Amino acid sequence: MSELQDLIEAAKATPKSSAILRAVVRACADAVDPESAADFFAATDPAPHEEVTRATVAKFLLDHQRAEAALAWCQTDEGPVTLLRARAQLALGRLADARESYKLAQAEGLSMDELDDALLERDAATSTGTVIQLRQFQRGGKTEAKPADAQADSRPRVTFADIGGLEDIKAQIRRKIILPFEKKSLFDRFRKRAGGGVLLYGPPGCGKTLLARATAAECNAKFFPVEIAEVLSMWLGESEKRLAHAFEQARAQKPSVLFFDEIEALAARRRFSEGDHKASMVSTFLNEFDGFSATNDGVLVLAATNVPWAVDPAFRRNGRFDRSLFVPPPDRVARKAILDIELKDRPQHGDIDSAAIAERTSGYSGADLANIVETACDLAIEESIDNDRIAPITAKHMTAALKEVKPTTLEWLAQARNYAKFANEGGLYDDVVAFLDKFTR
Repeated sequence: MSELQDLIEAAKATPKSSAILRAVVRACADAVDPESAADFFAATDPAPHEEVTRATVAKFLLDHQRAEAALAWCQTDEGPVTLLRARAQLALGRLADARESYKLAQAEGLSMDELDDALLERDAATSTGTVIQLRQFQRGGKTEAKPADAQADSRPRVTFADIGGLEDIKAQIRRKIILPFEKKSLFDRFRKRAGGGVLLYGPPGCGKTLLARATAAECNAKFFPVEIAEVLSMWLGESEKRLAHAFEQARAQKPSVLFFDEIEALAARRRFSEGDHKASMVSTFLNEFDGFSATNDGVLVLAATNVPWAVDPAFRRNGRFDRSLFVPPPDRVARKAILDIELKDRPQHGDIDSAAIAERTSGYSGADLANIVETACDLAIEESIDNDRIAPITAKHMTAALKEVKPTTLEWLAQARNYAKFANEGGLYDDVVAFLDKFTR
């Protein structure tokens, strides 16, 4: 049994000993996996322990993304405990409560830059750290809305278990993204941070957005999808302000995943002068990415693009989108799973062989496969109308749909082949080359 486990057992035997609890926290610094201590503290009654022990345990729990448990250790109004309570409430998205707790801490002369950035209202004209509330304002006779506080994605969570196939991609995501979140203390010991940026690229309709949502769920992090249309504005400087706001909200509710689809719209190559509007927006994005105004530790920035060659090279620098994952068209296992999902709960005949169709649809995207099923449905509906009764989808309908629907990834793959052949600096497109070699055999 490890020293940490021995101390936890001792603390269980003497639940009122604050000294042993503090020793448990110190032992976690050298433990490979301190999660057992976090579980122990989450189940321990804080009542018998004095302020210094409460603060020590609460800080440990916050550092390990256990905000709910940390809050239970912060129910007094004594000095550092109040500051930690504000941090816990902020992590849980309880902004009003966090502001009240932070005011109490400030009354005792305590402050923290991270809480200043997230909780203090500032003049929008002078600070990109402003928490911008939704309100109307006039510009040039037009009425436009400023962005509201970002909301985490409220749709049902998707996990890797809900995505058929793509096991190689899932394995890479687990190793490069999820593990640093799960084993934060271990990675901290090696000065490796949980967060940073990962660029998902590949043909359209192949599940990049779905993988991003599943990654957030696997990391047990809040998912913040950023709509590009909500960021871009015709007014000079407004797009930059909205972009900064998105990062600000993700920092306020860590651990979090900030997801940008069609990232090339915000991170396009800067081909013009630094005074150009797009160049200014790229610079703002890079400044927020680098965390000049506040730390991004615990914030993972995921982005997806169909045209990775259009993304500014500055985004590939270490600490930014230094991890790129190629999301290819679904493999045979994934194609069968997609077809089965699309056919589920629709009237169908038992002669449909989704495995055989999957075998014949190499190079089809997930969207293409969904289109096959939709086209087969149209054919079945036409037959139902002609016969005045429900005609289920049959293998005949699926075969006819397969002849009608063509794969949409071929043009992208042809273009990617050219970039992989002539612009593969640093092996950026090695995964594309490997896929194309396999695909064209």
